[in-house]
Amino acid sequence: MIELPVVESPSQRRSKPDWLRVKLPIGDKYKKVRRLVDEYNLHTICQSGNCPNMGECWGAGTATFMILGNTCTRSCSFCAVKTGRPPEYDEDEPRRVAEAIFLMEVKHAVITSVNRDELKDRGAEIWYQTVREIKAKSPQTTIETLIPDVKATWDALERMISAGQEVVSHNMETVEALYRKVRPQAKYYRSLEQIKRTKDYGKRTKSGVMLGLGEKDEEVYKIMDDLVEHGCDVLTLGQYLQPTKMHLEVAEYVHPDKFEHFKEVGYQKGFDFVESGPLVRSSYHAERHL
Repeated sequence: MIELPVVESPSQRRSKPDWLRVKLPIGDKYKKVRRLVDEYNLHTICQSGNCPNMGECWGAGTATFMILGNTCTRSCSFCAVKTGRPPEYDEDEPRRVAEAIFLMEVKHAVITSVNRDELKDRGAEIWYQTVREIKAKSPQTTIETLIPDVKATWDALERMISAGQEVVSHNMETVEALYRKVRPQAKYYRSLEQIKRTKDYGKRTKSGVMLGLGEKDEEVYKIMDDLVEHGCDVLTLGQYLQPTKMHLEVAEYVHPDKFEHFKEVGYQKGFDFVESGPLVRSSYHAERHL
């Protein structure tokens, strides 16, 4: 086992490590993205999820759009998106998302959504129409869809991923031992099966895992093995950051050297592409994952 730096827990230090510092959002491109998001009444996971890379990504003219509203039916203990009973979804949303992406001149678009467990089709039709509208408006734009857990509604999954997107992502989020605490309404092996079915459909598959929640190295190696076995092509590893005092506390600030170690292990285990670092999020540098 390699020797890696020991980092103090959050209770032992007052500020985040230097490697977690990010630039403030500035620049004309950032302002343009912000204006279009507001003008078209759209939601982004960048804002709703308190993403630390919003300044960098928006400054480069890219954003991850969140469809089907900004209220989630799940209550995951790591996520900043609000939980509750969502209103009726907006059937015009696919057109507005496609129009905004066209005006931004986005080359690679990332689309995600809240969980809509109350809908029989889990929101699959809006997913399908959104991708089709983007392809019709911007045929040269490639698309990654970061889809939620469909609770084994496999016909809904097929509808979600059959619209022509190039990459389909579903985040595992954490290791098996922490699922009940981190994703209480999800099931570890159900999410793995969703990735396998997506791969069997012929899509390039991707998943993300957060570190710093108290997981052991051996558990990280195991989830890597499980993902490769279930056909996952791309893996992202990033540092969990507590969004509010109501969410899970950070158990450890994982050192960049350890992220680099996990990256090397991931390639050894068979992933096509591994993005690993403290500020990595599932849509970070997503254009590389094609």
